Amino acid sequence: MRTNPRPGQLERHSRNTLYEQVADRIENLIHGGTLRPGARIPSVRRLSKQLSVSVTTVLEGYRLLEDKGFIEARPQSGYYVRVPLQSPPVPEKTTSCEQATDLEAGDLVLRILREANRPDIVPLGAAVPSAEFLPTARLNRILSQVVRRDPHGSQLYDEVTGLKSLRVQIARRALESGVTTNPDEIVTTAGTQEAIHLCLRAVTKPGDTVAVESPTYYGLLEALAGLHLKSIEIATDPNEGICLTDLDTALATKSVRACVLVPSFGNPLGHCMSDDNRRELLQVLRKHDVPLIEDDAYGDLTFNGVRPKAVKAFDEHGQVLMCSSFSKTLAPGYRIGWAMPGRYKTAVEKLKFSTSVATATPTQMAVAAYLESGGFDRYLRGLRRTYRDLVARMIGSVGEHFPAGTRVTRPQGGHVLWVEMPEGIDSIRLHEEALSEGVSIAPGPLFTATQRYTNCVRLNCAISWTPAVDAAIATVGHLAKIQLAKAQLS
Repeated sequence: MRTNPRPGQLERHSRNTLYEQVADRIENLIHGGTLRPGARIPSVRRLSKQLSVSVTTVLEGYRLLEDKGFIEARPQSGYYVRVPLQSPPVPEKTTSCEQATDLEAGDLVLRILREANRPDIVPLGAAVPSAEFLPTARLNRILSQVVRRDPHGSQLYDEVTGLKSLRVQIARRALESGVTTNPDEIVTTAGTQEAIHLCLRAVTKPGDTVAVESPTYYGLLEALAGLHLKSIEIATDPNEGICLTDLDTALATKSVRACVLVPSFGNPLGHCMSDDNRRELLQVLRKHDVPLIEDDAYGDLTFNGVRPKAVKAFDEHGQVLMCSSFSKTLAPGYRIGWAMPGRYKTAVEKLKFSTSVATATPTQMAVAAYLESGGFDRYLRGLRRTYRDLVARMIGSVGEHFPAGTRVTRPQGGHVLWVEMPEGIDSIRLHEEALSEGVSIAPGPLFTATQRYTNCVRLNCAISWTPAVDAAIATVGHLAKIQLAKAQLS
């Protein structure tokens, strides 16, 4: 019979090894402020006795913490919490644009996506998680099982709204974001991008204007361009999200047909709106009768364990069309997303049929079976810790290697960083120079239609931290310093 450990001891039947539990315990004390930078942590022998584990187990745990950058060994002295390098300041709130902008699709986005798949490139440009963080082997086993179990059904079109068992699981998981829904209110899609595209078509027509954050995800700008829509960019704070006063003014003075936002860990700024601001956002949109397309692709990737409520959770009138996917958490290549379009559900369903007929059946079956089998929440907790640590290490590396005066965001979720360098740096040229050195970055002008953010880049943190990654950051920082020095001389 399984027994619970006494207080202070480790869980012998945990899926995590004993040394991983040792590391987690010390890491939690560091994050909680009990062990502060520079503080000496318990000696190996003392912790070994306290936790009733071997000295070797504690040493392995401490080595893991060293590898992750949390502690450091001092000869003849012991282990200490690592003192972080001076962190760069956070960028200030951006500014709004007064006029709506016509959009043109470019080819730089496609180039960056291609670069992410090159084995000789360090992929800091595309916001795609590394496969090693994902439950790839388990998902692929489940995919094989469900196809063998139902060989005919897996090859047929499913209903337009998507596989019922998957929609049941999505509805259950929606409760985590405060959204109460049922499977019949959900339409599955090929990722978040198709969901947003369908929702845009449901609420706009060519020539309409859409309000967006600034900077905003370049995939959204590409979608707007493809639908012949205009964008108006609204000031956005790297911590709090879109400026509601500026949004209210834009909706009152411009003919805006829809609003597309990423309220939870926005891409690229990483901001997260408070619940009060989410309620106020809905009041502003309700006043002007403007629907909201909510991109919640990063909502599950919170660092503090408390998932933000979706704006959809406060929606009482069906005006929020919520879009998300499993691309950032489970399997980008499975292309499983969904929309909860509220009162626009029928329109989205018709548009999906005319566009793609149905979502791929085998991958829907696999994801549904994976969620039904349990373990997703445990896996997600580990993924959140991984991304939290990688983001922290990237911030530290940027602070060490980039030019003085550089600012960096402090996201509390997701896996991207927005880096604002001093004026005089051309991030498009920096992208080309870095690429020649084997590093891909996403230059700032990709995230706007207004020729701004030329001194900014977005970095993807969802890759394993290796000496090559640290060297890649150092390379980009060095190239930026050279550019800045030349700009100052001229």
